[in-house]
Amino acid sequence: MTIVWNDPVNLMSYVTYVFQTVFGYTREKAEKLMLDVHHKGKAVVSSGTREEMERDVQILHSYGLWATVQPDSVK
Repeated sequence: MTIVWNDPVNLMSYVTYVFQTVFGYTREKAEKLMLDVHHKGKAVVSSGTREEMERDVQILHSYGLWATVQPDSVK
C-alpha cells in the first residue's frame, strides 16, 4: 500500500488537489484522506502490486508529498 505522511510544508488544499489529480478521487474522498494525513499523521492512499505502489510513490514525490510503500500487513 502507499502511505502519505504529514509534513509541515504542503497546504491541505494542495494535498487534496494532488489526490484528486493523481488518483482521480472525488473531492470528498480526497479531503477525507487529506484530513487523515493532517490529523492522524498518515493515510493509505492506494493499494495494489509493489510495482504500482512504487510508481504511485514516485508520482507523489514529484508533487512534493512524503510517501512510502508498505506491505498491507503493516498499518
